[in-house]
Amino acid sequence: MLRVESERMAGKTIQAAGGIVVRSGARPLVAVVQCSKDELWVLPRGKLKRNERPVIGARREAVEETGHRVRVHEFLGAISYRARRRSKVVQFWRMQAEVRPSRDLTKDIVAVEWLTLAAAVRRLSSPLEKLFLRNVGRHALKRRKHPARRKTRAHVAKAKSLRRASGKPHAGKYSSRGSKARSHVRKSRTAVHKTAARAGHPTMLQRVLGRLAR
Repeated sequence: MLRVESERMAGKTIQAAGGIVVRSGARPLVAVVQCSKDELWVLPRGKLKRNERPVIGARREAVEETGHRVRVHEFLGAISYRARRRSKVVQFWRMQAEVRPSRDLTKDIVAVEWLTLAAAVRRLSSPLEKLFLRNVGRHALKRRKHPARRKTRAHVAKAKSLRRASGKPHAGKYSSRGSKARSHVRKSRTAVHKTAARAGHPTMLQRVLGRLAR
């Protein structure tokens, strides 16, 4: 019975998650942590709890192992390797850390260092993690610009209702229509006067002058 249980556990994949945790500054820095049991330098990561979502577990592990609150961004990738005769999969997200720490490190971590990307790659103990950080590190360190805020239909509808309530026409839409209409009327009157003069019919001005001459 013990042997069957051991074989079953050996075939079960260990699910873990963590983050490429970046701290902003004059130069963005990446967090690497040192484990207490084997003194190896690794990326902030750890095993998931039962029924825990990977992204939630990744954030929890990052906070516990770095001591900093973090904001989780996009998924960066995963690594897989054998650990104690079992497969282990670790998923990573890009994370932004607050400048100041908010808690003590978990007992499993003895130290955390904030290093440049190149220095962090050198400090890591695992060749697999070195390769992973080297491949995704530049993407994780890029400063992203916030997209321009787009006007939604609700914003447009609200603006129109406010204009109707105030009784003021939109400067770009309704005023231009009014000016075009007035210009059209003036052109029409000018055309009527010119047509009457050409046809030999007296214009309104000629009629008034004729009456005054009498």
